[in-house]
Amino acid sequence: MIHKYDGCTDKCPLPLVKTRVILKKMQPNDICLIKLTDKGSMKNIPNYLTKYYPNWPVSETMLDKHTLEIKIIAKEES
Repeated sequence: MIHKYDGCTDKCPLPLVKTRVILKKMQPNDICLIKLTDKGSMKNIPNYLTKYYPNWPVSETMLDKHTLEIKIIAKEES
């Protein structure tokens, strides 16, 4: 399943809260695509993923100079 969250109009901490809700619902091999423009969220969400989901592949792509897209692939917890 692909989960999408466009947080471009949301300000910190709302994008992190909504991302956490999505992550808890994800099953192995699900994909989550998140778009962000809030600078705080652009730092906080990758840091959160590194700390709490270190085994899940994450990629970050700047779509333009203000918009970050984060792609997360859920893996089984070990």
